Amino acid sequence: MEYIALKGIVNSLIFSGIGIIVLIISYMILEKLTPENTWKELVNNKNIALAIVFGAFILGISLIISAAIHG
Repeated sequence: MEYIALKGIVNSLIFSGIGIIVLIISYMILEKLTPENTWKELVNNKNIALAIVFGAFILGISLIISAAIHG
């Protein structure tokens, strides 16, 4: 019984790690596609519109990754 619980925890950690890696890769791709440095634009220029779009992008990619992992 303990083996099944441990297996579930290990699988959860592995898939969480894979999801975070895919999210970071998708962020890097977005960063290459956009003409501006998004982090600089958000922090230095306080671009609220870009922050909203970027937040929606992160949420959307996260939902896609979680659905792909869940099956």
